[in-house]
Amino acid sequence: MSVIYVLLAISIVVAVIFFTAFIISVRSGQYDDSYTPSVRMLFEDELVKPSSLTGGEKSKGELKVDKSTEINQ
Repeated sequence: MSVIYVLLAISIVVAVIFFTAFIISVRSGQYDDSYTPSVRMLFEDELVKPSSLTGGEKSKGELKVDKSTEINQ
């Protein structure tokens, strides 16, 4: 039975170490996306218009993508 307590203590210590490493890496910017903003202009943009609220179908702040409207250049 004492082996379970030892294994439980070790697993908690390992979990705390991994959680601390994760928090440090997030704060240092490890997961920041520096590539996508530089190529964002290459992607084709879709027009996004706020939809009107009709009969409670849409919640506040929800956006609808209108693919039928195209921009002629």
